[in-house]
Amino acid sequence: MLERLSKLLAGMSLDEKVAQLGSISIRRLMTDGKFDIDKAKELLKHGIGQITRIAGGSDLPPKEAAQLANEIQRFLIEETRLGIPAIVHEECLSGLMARGATTFPQSINLASTFEPDLVREMTTAIRKEMRAIGAHQGLAPVLDVLRDPRWGRTEETFGEDPYLIACMAVAYITGLQGENLRHGVIATAKHFSGHGFPEGGRNCAPVHAGLREFREVLSFPFEAAVRVAKVQSVMNAYHDIDGIPCAASRELLTDLLRGEWGFDGIVVSDYGSVQMLFNVHKVAIDEKDAACQAIYAGIDIELPDIHCYAKLIDAVKEGLISEAALDEAVRRVLTVKERLGLFDNPPFVDPDAAVAVFDAPEHRKIARLIAQKSIVLLKNDGDLLPLRKDLSSIAVIGPNANEPRNLLGDYAYMAHLDLKELPVPIVTVLEGIKAKVSSATKVLYAKGCEVFGGTTEGISEAVEIAMQAEVIVLVVGDRSGLFGRGTVGEGCDRVDLRLTGHQEQLVKAIVEIGKPVVLVLINGRPVTLGELFEKIPAIVEAWFPGEEGGNAVADVLFGDVNPSGKLPITFPKVVGQVPLHYSRAQISHRDYVEMSSAPQFPFGHGLSYTKFEYSDLMITPEKISPAGKVTISLKVKNVGNREGDEVVQLYVRDVVASRVRPVKELKGFKRITLKPNEAKRVTFFLSADQLAFYDRAMRFVVEPGSFEVMVGSSSEDIRLKGNFEVIGKVREVPSERIMFTNVEVESV
Repeated sequence: MLERLSKLLAGMSLDEKVAQLGSISIRRLMTDGKFDIDKAKELLKHGIGQITRIAGGSDLPPKEAAQLANEIQRFLIEETRLGIPAIVHEECLSGLMARGATTFPQSINLASTFEPDLVREMTTAIRKEMRAIGAHQGLAPVLDVLRDPRWGRTEETFGEDPYLIACMAVAYITGLQGENLRHGVIATAKHFSGHGFPEGGRNCAPVHAGLREFREVLSFPFEAAVRVAKVQSVMNAYHDIDGIPCAASRELLTDLLRGEWGFDGIVVSDYGSVQMLFNVHKVAIDEKDAACQAIYAGIDIELPDIHCYAKLIDAVKEGLISEAALDEAVRRVLTVKERLGLFDNPPFVDPDAAVAVFDAPEHRKIARLIAQKSIVLLKNDGDLLPLRKDLSSIAVIGPNANEPRNLLGDYAYMAHLDLKELPVPIVTVLEGIKAKVSSATKVLYAKGCEVFGGTTEGISEAVEIAMQAEVIVLVVGDRSGLFGRGTVGEGCDRVDLRLTGHQEQLVKAIVEIGKPVVLVLINGRPVTLGELFEKIPAIVEAWFPGEEGGNAVADVLFGDVNPSGKLPITFPKVVGQVPLHYSRAQISHRDYVEMSSAPQFPFGHGLSYTKFEYSDLMITPEKISPAGKVTISLKVKNVGNREGDEVVQLYVRDVVASRVRPVKELKGFKRITLKPNEAKRVTFFLSADQLAFYDRAMRFVVEPGSFEVMVGSSSEDIRLKGNFEVIGKVREVPSERIMFTNVEVESV
């Protein structure tokens, strides 16, 4: 392989090398919605590294998208001098972002399942749909550690905890890339790094984080993606850190990523981020300078179109950058193409086969299962839930009760393109409830108000409808979109976390009726409702549950599915408490003048229709070396009368350290299923490697000392506590270390 690639590289002209470092948007190759061969001949005469979003950018159904991919690849292979195929990349955060593809729940839903195997199953399905249309790279997953939920992209993340995010990252990547990349899809870990903690919650704003926090917390999921999952692509973040834009940071993209972690794939720019060095960050004189800085930093391919990188030809001729620097980037691009098998097996696909793969029944089944397991029961006073299916009447009210688009995240096809027609069947909450209740149950509906904007005129109608019902299901929240087209999503940052528009007024009016109310949240970030939270007996968090979301919500409301999701993010009481992640330092837990610092709902919180009892904690040995392992074992029993899933969570605290440490850190978790009166023993195998941190000298070390073990049902609902001790000398932990806790479960 190396000999072939070296020979190919040696025979390239400067124009052909630069072409391999760029991408062409599919829209630039089309005229009036059709592939323009004459335009393609001009733009692709030297080849191209990547084609941007054939399916996601052309608005074509699967068969036509596959045909177009074949046509472009045939042109590149047969009509360019070198005959090098392109990598076709698509968005795939919550499913392939293409007309007719399966729309799975959003990333925040995936995190709420606390079940990595289910995420791997989802991305395996996504891989099949992507390969069916000739796509080779997915621009996902998002591995940003969330620290400020005002940020619009909160929904795209796996939440606030780096360990949970890393577990989900590895599952997502391995499912997408598969066991053999020749049949897989390259995953792209983004946005490297720290994007989830922007100044003021504003997208792309500077990130203020110390070097230790940046390494230990914000970048840990990316390190796991590289070291464990062997991710083949990384995308830079837009922001700057301490004045250095990520797109121009050689320290980040080369020294850390490649030098220290051993990353051997390609780095692609976030869309337009190379240009931003010139027109936003103002660290480059012009686009040529921006291109030189980015290629030197370690960005191999400019997305979504070759723009700044086209000027690398002149930059080399003028001596601003060496051709050897370009050669290194081209070699990496060619190597990844080789791993994909593009040279040995021309990347042509069967267009007819793509139709059967898209939104296949088994993929919809996975979508429903994820939605079910991601639903978090936040509150259930008086056991209002589950509801009876034979209620005499039920009122379904709210702007998200019957809006299919509002069940989708921002990178779902319908939401991303702001379409009105349904590309795939999407089941709303109202439809799910109607299909679930008895034929004698009267189902009433009123929208009440819009998610954002509109008037209050519909609230009085909603109140009248609610007064006729035995129980009220009130469905409110967000509408995901991009850059102002939604209340959440990329470019939709907020100064508040309260419900938008007139929704809070609607909730208050319905609650004041005095009838039983179930609040269902369809949203992309935590919601603050103040005293209204106390007045509502049952609250269900469904996030953006995807195309089967309405069925999944109904499954939980009526007890066919026992809720088992857990919050991957802390819910504050007011926005002024932010940042409020559970793993802060002790001194950060001080109260305010107006209120305590306690959250509305803590990280890991989630109720069930049954009860679980924890007992018999055993920690062995009591003392370990800085290179040792400790076994933490406990028993969990279902003491209720329903089968249910519990997510057992392991937290650890370094009691005394040479630098400030968090009050607790998640170090393991396991979802288990228990029948009534059934018990299982859960055993965590924790390595001393996982206790390491950067000391004052920036050494990554395990220090001797006492460690507190906390096991429970959430970060606050701790059921069992114990201790173990690390004895011996300070140990510097090698780069190849244990990053995850193995877990075993056995019946008792």
